[in-house]
Formats: sequence, structure tokens, C-alpha cells
Amino acid sequence: MRKRLVLCSLFLIISLLITACSPRGPGETPLDTAAALREVQSGSQGVEVTLDPNFPPPTIYDQDNLDILLEVSNKGNYDLDASSCFVQITGLDPSIVRGGLNSPRSCAERVGVLQGKNIYNLEGDTNQLEFRSSSIFLPEGVFEFTPTFNVQTCYNYHTRASPQVCVDPVLYQLTAEQKVCTPQTVSLGGGQGAPVGVSYVGVSMVGTRAVFEINVRNFGAGKVLSPYSDLHSCGQPGLEITDKDRVAYGVQFVGGSLINCNPAGGVLRLNNGNGKIVCSFNVPGTNAFQSPLLIDLDYNYMQSFQKSIRIVKTPQ
Repeated sequence: MRKRLVLCSLFLIISLLITACSPRGPGETPLDTAAALREVQSGSQGVEVTLDPNFPPPTIYDQDNLDILLEVSNKGNYDLDASSCFVQITGLDPSIVRGGLNSPRSCAERVGVLQGKNIYNLEGDTNQLEFRSSSIFLPEGVFEFTPTFNVQTCYNYHTRASPQVCVDPVLYQLTAEQKVCTPQTVSLGGGQGAPVGVSYVGVSMVGTRAVFEINVRNFGAGKVLSPYSDLHSCGQPGLEITDKDRVAYGVQFVGGSLINCNPAGGVLRLNNGNGKIVCSFNVPGTNAFQSPLLIDLDYNYMQSFQKSIRIVKTPQ
């Protein structure tokens, strides 16, 4: 009997050791998932477009094809469909470089959706676009031509921020109860996985009314446009001055009811890359508490870069 008890005890210990050392399956690593979520919800990148260094090469002959190969990557956390992101080549004289290079192309061409980064794909999706001209015409007497072309990207993007804020409807009243938090400014440096984001939220109490001062910033190097502007005319003469530096917004506070937000109409204008939304909410109860402030920003974004090439007359 004693020998059997010893064997049972040894078996139990070995089983516990095996269980403790076994790798966790999917869904059983909350710390890893939390780290992935932080990565997804941070950063200030959106769509990044890069040029293949060999397409085009630095020098081509006028009887060669002009092939421009672009890699389009969605580095933010908002998914883009075929109608919400376009790339266009501009700046090339159509009487010399022919073949319709100036037509906009969808970033999600052939793939349908260009996904942003998520917990299963921390890099986001990438797609390749090829622009080709099979007809180059150098005028008589021109033996070398060095044009500069512009790669322009326009896309619609959303930023979602949900900072945890503290409110206290009886902030200025004496109480014996120890409060769980104190209303104060919340910093959100580092972005929210998009080129436009919230840099900080100021919190102040006026009686039972919470006032949130939300600072919005263009973290990227591109230009912000109204989400109601035409992506196809992005950067073109048809773009209105009223389309520039406009961000549509929505704000909800889980722990209160909305009184009003300014600027009115749900559209914010940025000045030197910054803008401010001020929202007031009625806060119930007689205790301090923490709750998420849900902020949604909607905008079009335009960015571009340039590349020079050398076109040489083919020797006869």
C-alpha cells in the first residue's frame, strides 16, 4: 500500500510539471495579446508607398518601356477597400511619355481590400502596382530628356482613440471617502495607428459637467483633406480651399450624456497641423470614476514624393 501511494504521488508531481511546462494554445496568452493590441493601436503611419529602385532604372532609351513599380503598404490599423485609396503618377509630359500613366489606380487593385495592421498581422498588407508607358517620343533634335515625375497617394482614413479619463461630479466638495482618481490631462503621445491622431485630452469639471479638451494633430508628413473631398481629384485644380485641413469627428463618453461639442457641425479645421475639440458631458452620481472617452476622426490624406529619370535618344 505504501509503495502504491509513493507511485501515485510521483505520477501526480510529473503530471503537474508537464502541465506547467506545456506551451499555451491560441487565446491563452493574454500578456502577448495585450502587447499586440498596444502595437496595433500605436504609431503614426498610414499608407506608405515606395518605389522599386530598378523600375524605372536611372536611365532608359526612348525605345524602351517606362515601367514604374510601386509597393503600397497599409501601415496603419484601418482597412482600405478599392474605392478608398488611389495612387497616381503626375508631372510627365503626355506628348512625350504616352500611354495613360496619369490615370489613378486603386491601392487595393487585384486584392480587393488592403488590410491595416491587426493582432494577427502587425505589419499590415502590401500590394504592388505597375504603371507602364510603351511609347516614348523625343522631339527631333532632343537627344536627352530628364523629367521628374510625382507619385501621389490619396486615401480615406479613420483614427479611433479611447483614452481612459477620470471625472468627479463632486470634485470641490469635502468628503471622507477616498477617491479612486483625480481629473487630469491624459497624454496619448505616439499616435493611434494613423497619420492623424489625438495627442492629449484635458479634463476639467464644472459642477457635474465634465469638459474634455481634445487636441488633434497631424503626426504625418502629408496633407489633411476633408473626408467629403473627391479622392480622384486629390491634389488637382478641382480641389476646393475649403477641403484643406478638415477633419470630421465624433465624440462619445461612456460615463455621461453629451451636452455639446465645438466646433459645431462635427468638422474640425487644423491650423499648422493642430486643432482642438471641446466637448461637455453631464456626469451622474456623487463619486469619482474612470471611463473611456471614444473619439473617431474621419479624413482624407494626401502624400507624395518625386523621382527623376533620364531618357536618352536611341543611337541610329
